[in-house]
Amino acid sequence: MNASQISIAIAIATLAILIVLLYRKGWRKVQKRLTPLAGLAFGFILAGIIFHNGSIVPYTLLGIGVVLSVVDMINQTRHKKPDNASRSPN
Repeated sequence: MNASQISIAIAIATLAILIVLLYRKGWRKVQKRLTPLAGLAFGFILAGIIFHNGSIVPYTLLGIGVVLSVVDMINQTRHKKPDNASRSPN
């Protein structure tokens, strides 16, 4: 086996271990849907990765995606309903 085959085998094994750990933890219990802004950010990031040709356009698409995702995170924290933190424990 050469070095590239070994690195691919390590990546596959790492991915398999990660999937097993996530499955055992119960990652299917919490499912959040993407907001429209997060979906748009995801699309820009994918477009930047797909259209990578060495020019500035892919980097611009990646930058727009990152900015949109940060804006979405800020919006989610502002509109997040407070938990029952104000209640005193019984």
